This record gives sequence, structure tokens and C-alpha cells, in this order.
Amino acid sequence: MEKILQNSFITGVERVAAWADLLDSINVFPVADGDTGRNLSISLFPLRTEDQDKSRVISQLLFSARGNSGNIASRFFSAFYLAESVSDMAKCAAEGSQRAWKAVNDPRAGTMLTLFDALAEALPSAKLIADKEMAEEIVNRLEKAVHDTKELLPKLKKAQVVDAGALGMYIFFEGFFCSLAGLTDNYRPLTEIFKDSLHISSSFHEDTANGYCVDFVVKPGTSSREELVKITQAQDNAVIIPEGDIFKIHLHTEDREKVKNQIGRLGSMLNWEEDNLASQISEFMNVKAGQKLHIMTDAAGSVTRSDAKHYGLTLLNSYLTVGDKCMPETYFQPDELYSAMRQGIKVSTSQASIYERHQFYEGVLARFEKVLYLCVGSVFTGNYNVAMEFKKQHDEQNRFLVIDTGAASGRLGTIALAAVRYLAQTNNMEKTFAFAQKAVQACEEYVFLDKLQYLAAGGRLSKTSAFFGDMLKMKPVISPQPEGAKKVGVVRNQEDQLKMAEERLASSLQKNSRAFIMLEYTDNYDWVKGTVKKIFEEGYPQAEIILQPLSLTSGAHMGPGTWGVAFLPE
Repeated sequence: MEKILQNSFITGVERVAAWADLLDSINVFPVADGDTGRNLSISLFPLRTEDQDKSRVISQLLFSARGNSGNIASRFFSAFYLAESVSDMAKCAAEGSQRAWKAVNDPRAGTMLTLFDALAEALPSAKLIADKEMAEEIVNRLEKAVHDTKELLPKLKKAQVVDAGALGMYIFFEGFFCSLAGLTDNYRPLTEIFKDSLHISSSFHEDTANGYCVDFVVKPGTSSREELVKITQAQDNAVIIPEGDIFKIHLHTEDREKVKNQIGRLGSMLNWEEDNLASQISEFMNVKAGQKLHIMTDAAGSVTRSDAKHYGLTLLNSYLTVGDKCMPETYFQPDELYSAMRQGIKVSTSQASIYERHQFYEGVLARFEKVLYLCVGSVFTGNYNVAMEFKKQHDEQNRFLVIDTGAASGRLGTIALAAVRYLAQTNNMEKTFAFAQKAVQACEEYVFLDKLQYLAAGGRLSKTSAFFGDMLKMKPVISPQPEGAKKVGVVRNQEDQLKMAEERLASSLQKNSRAFIMLEYTDNYDWVKGTVKKIFEEGYPQAEIILQPLSLTSGAHMGPGTWGVAFLPE
């Protein structure tokens, strides 16, 4: 594949990741479950890799695809990604569109399928050279296709929004074709292009649905393929993708165990993912709308995507690679990471590209009047410097406020959650900015590691030190500070960890304190909840104590068995 083409795929994927929250916020078709942005980000991520065999990338697309939108998109890209040069794109787009339509049990115009058709039609008429004229011609055709979705699907018309999947593909291809033409900083704001079609009507309502959104990969016996198709097509929103001797299937079902058992009798289940539709719809319908002031922070804080949706908070991606699988850290489940680490599978972390970070900043500034970015400590990443450079170049009106918190993991998460609550109470960004600055000074965190070997594996400690530390049963205690992760003690067992944690809280909090306390867990949720939380509830009966998974980028370096406590005095 030509290098310019490969870079354009990466640009498209990073744009979708940066605008995922917007896509989630308008996702009403086929079900208003608010996950199109997440699903497309996960599903398209294999396209972000460089210098990999095409067949391997297409296989990864198959296994990573999530949700209705992600599976349809992966089917399109199973053909479009085969383009070796710009001149191959027309035939590959036409083949991809045909594959996508055939994969859906009940294909509907007004979805991303309509956009794929528009792309296939636009490419032969476009000059197949990477220039501004080509990019504008194609993007204009795709823009019209997105606008049309609102009229083609009654549910979208009722909600007064465009289709989230089609918009996601527009975002991808605008980035893709502008990258081909060398115009990566030449985007019109989506909020100007689609205006009122990015806000769900207040009269729209989605009935709660029982059941599950399921994705699985199965290798059936040769004689069982027709029966497999029959079983899956009897369910709602089925997408069926054949690839060699395996099938990737997406569907909605009220009885996931029945489907799992039926499929299991036909062959080998290679992968299974599921989401609870009732909880997703409930969460989606309860999202606060119409906010003008906004807070964003880094995913390196111990805050989940569910928290972000609940509070209306944006999380800037950081990335986790577990074996061959690489995704934004908030899309991994903790069990997946810590199980892999215990098995000795290679784990690493990385930051979003500067381009992707800029897209995040542009995205929040396009949607909100003023944004406060509570940035992970500059000693840990380059995010603060990137944000300040962006602000210098693009923020003449001072709408983008940035604080270097000097924090990570639970301390960053505690500051962010406290600040977003304070903003909700005051609706005053200046007061919230001042509150956050005080919280940065007052908040403390102590992280208790079980083993030193994971710090050594990540290069944070010499392997010799880790070996002797583990032999001597040494359990280090660290505190993320503006100058870095500071070692504040060493203990020998969990009992000593608890004792030290109690001492640290007692030195800063009164027994009747109404403090905000975050307890962080890795693969030890039951112990942290049943033992640690109980002790702190008895010690600080008026404090608010919450349980959060430790940021997975922190967990990737600290390892299973780690736990932590962060707290903000009243």
C-alpha cells in the first residue's frame, strides 16, 4: 500500500476516535443505546496499524468489530483496505459497499450503507489524484448523503438528528481524503455543517428494551452453516459476515444464553462480546443535554467511560496494547488486562498522536462555549505542552482553559469528578477553575503495589531490584506527584498496607470529615470493597467513598494486586 494511503487510513481512524462522544450522543438508530462512537472506534482500530499484512488487518477487523455500525463498517473496509494505490479506490469502494449491504439481514437506506453508496458513486467521477479539488468533490457528496439520512429514516426524523453511523463514516472519510490532499487542518466544524441535526429533540423517547447486543465469532461445521444463518437471522439487527471458514455475527437478543448454546452446538466459539441494552438505553436517555460549559480530562485518571457519560465529561484517549490488541484504555475491561499480565503476555501503553489530541480539542470547543482541561501531570506525558501549544495557536478568545494537575490515576480522577460536580452546581467556569486549582493542591493519593516485577517489565525499575524486592516480599507504596511517581514507603503485607493507608488519611482528615475518597482496585475488587471500604466507612462515616478501577495505563505498569486510595478533604 502506498504510504500516503496508509497515513490517510490512520488519519480517518484518529478522527473517529476524537469525535466518538458526539457520535454516541446522537445514536438513536436502530436502538438509542449511545454506543456508535465507541463501536466504530473499537472496530476500525486495526486500520491504525502500520506496515502489517493486509490479510492480518482484515482478520483483526473481523474480530474487533462491535455493534451494528462497527460490523457493517468492518465489512466495507474488508474490501476498501485492499486498495494498493489511489487508483484502486473506486473498485474497492464499490466492492466494499456491496459486501456491507449483503451482510445486513434487514439493510436500510439512511444508514452508513447510503454513505458507502455515495462514496462508490463519487469516486469514478472524481479525479483520481490526491488534490484539494478531489477531496472537496468527494466530501461534498458524502455530506449530502449524511443530510439525507434524516429524511430517509422515520426514527431519525422524529429525533431530528442525522444517522450516527453515517456521520462517523463522513468524519472518517473527510479525514481520509483531506489527508490524501495534504489538507489535514482544513476541516469545517461539524457543528456548522450539520447544525441542528446534532441535537436530539426533547420530545424523542426510546422505550427500554430487554436483552443484549451481542458480537461473536464462530467456526461452524461444514454442514451447519445454513442452520447458523437461520438461527441468527431469527434475531433482531443481525449482521452476518462470512470470512473463510468462520463467521462474525452481530445481533440483538433477549436470550443470550439460548443463542450461545445454539451456536455452541454448531461449532467452535472463538470470541464473544455483549452489552446490556436496557442499561445502555437507560444511561443514554438520562444524559444531560444543553450544557454550555464543559470539563475534559485524560483517560489516565481512574475515571470510566460510564462515569464520563453520566457526568458529561470528555476523556482524552491514551492507548493500551495487550498482546496484539491495541485500543483506547477505557475500552478494555480490567479483567482482560490483568489476566493477560498474569499469563506473561506483553503489555504496553502509548499516547494519542498530536493530530488526534488536536481533534479532541477542536471537538469539545465546537460543542461547548468554554472548556476546562484538567490535564494529567506534565511529568507523565506531553499532553500539557501539546494543549498549551494548541491554545496559543487556536484560542484567541480564551475559551480553552488548561490546568497541569501534576496528577495521574486516582488523584487525577478525584480532582476531575469533584470539579465536574462543582461546575454542575455553580454553572460558573471561573469559580470551577479556582476550585480545581485548590483541589490540585489538596488532593492526595497513595498506591499500594503487590509486586515489583511489573514496574521492571515496563522499564520503571531494574529487573535485579524487582527480583530481590519480590524475594524479600517488599511491597512499595507510591504517590503520583508533580515531579513524578514518588516512593513514600515499603511494607511487607496487606495488613501493613491498610495500616499505612489509615495513617495517611488520619494525618489529613478529621473523623467527621465530609471528604471525597476514591478507592481503586485492579483484579481485587471484592477485597477492596469488602475489607478496605468497610474500614474507611467506619473511620469516616460522613465521607463519600466510591470504588473505581485503577486507570489501566497505571495498572499496566503497576500490575495485578495493586490498589490505591485518593482523597480530597472537605
